Amino acid sequence: MTDLFRRLPASCWSSIDGGLALEGVSVSAIAAEVGTPFYLYSAKRLRENYRALADALAPIGVSVHYAMKACGNRAVVSILAEEGAGADIVSGGELTRALAAGIPAARVVFSGVGKTDVEIAQALRAGVQQLNAESYEELWRIDEIARGLGVVAEVALRVNPDVDAETHAKITTGKKDNKFGVDADRLGRLDNELKAMANVRLVGLAVHIGSQILSTRPFERAYARMGELVRDLRSRGHDITRLDLGGGFGIPYQNELAPTPADLARTIAATVGDLGLELAVEPGRSIVADAGVLVSRVEFVKDGGHIQFAVVDAGMNDLVRPAMYDSHHDIVPVRLPQAGGAEVEYDVVGPICESSDTFVKRRKLPKLAAGDLVVMATAGAYGASMASTYNARALVPEVLVDAGRFAVVRRRVSLEEQLGWESLPTWG
Repeated sequence: MTDLFRRLPASCWSSIDGGLALEGVSVSAIAAEVGTPFYLYSAKRLRENYRALADALAPIGVSVHYAMKACGNRAVVSILAEEGAGADIVSGGELTRALAAGIPAARVVFSGVGKTDVEIAQALRAGVQQLNAESYEELWRIDEIARGLGVVAEVALRVNPDVDAETHAKITTGKKDNKFGVDADRLGRLDNELKAMANVRLVGLAVHIGSQILSTRPFERAYARMGELVRDLRSRGHDITRLDLGGGFGIPYQNELAPTPADLARTIAATVGDLGLELAVEPGRSIVADAGVLVSRVEFVKDGGHIQFAVVDAGMNDLVRPAMYDSHHDIVPVRLPQAGGAEVEYDVVGPICESSDTFVKRRKLPKLAAGDLVVMATAGAYGASMASTYNARALVPEVLVDAGRFAVVRRRVSLEEQLGWESLPTWG
């Protein structure tokens, strides 16, 4: 396939009768049965991405906990569970999803800045591997809830190392002015406060500095700082045995260069590999992003005079990342264009009543017409998981392909069903 298809992994994508096929299944055939828009995932690519990272990290003893927020579909997570992945969760709902997908509670790490009493109790009853506390206030809350349940909670304290992740401001999480973690300079409070917490056992530290990080430099700085903190806490008598290194491993959406699994392994080994710790990472995007696409149909090609608008049936409610982050997604026609065919510059837009409902601006694409199918590449992460029913639209379905078969793994939720979720008040 040509450079137009560079974001569609060649190991999974091919052509059948002049059209795109995923793992040997025609995208057009799926669209004819399921309707558009829909998310489409490759089981093969999920396994490839997970194995590449897990195999690179295994020699230095790093376990992989998939970040459920990237894509929490049970069918997707179950594939990773079969591969041996643990889970990183940020809500009680994600805990329920992880367990339902086959990830044992003992392989679940619960992160997040605003865990409720109910969620903390749910996690302790389930027996999760650890809670990543993000504040001293949360430590006290965990201690109180654990005491009420008659258990001792194993906790890692998330530290904010004040490291610039060199990424988009909205997905930076390791600077002093971000809401995440305890300031690295305030760990001295642990010496006294932990003495009063009979139902909390501090087993480690955790860090996560952001998402879509395209250089090892921020990781080097953050991990080196964490190594210093581990040594200092140990010198003060704290039995630190675990270090959660977070995720944020970037991927190419355009022509970016991203760290390879081998690069990450070398960085971890060089910074904290000599501390004798149980190490873990929390990748999400790097596992699932290029394993998924959003398939949409062109409704109209509108001649705007100086602009050609390709109006598709997917909206920002289905894929919000371009509106929220100005993210880039390659757009590829399902019917393969003829070599040397004419290209047209389009704004590709959706039907939502917002100017932000724009997927690309001034993008040169093969000539499009009403009825053509297109795929928006590298949409597996934060696509379906952030989808909504804005403008009273149906909730977008998800489809999984595995070795020549496809299955709907989340059906389209119609407006009629959504109305059933609501009720009119019956005043007395």
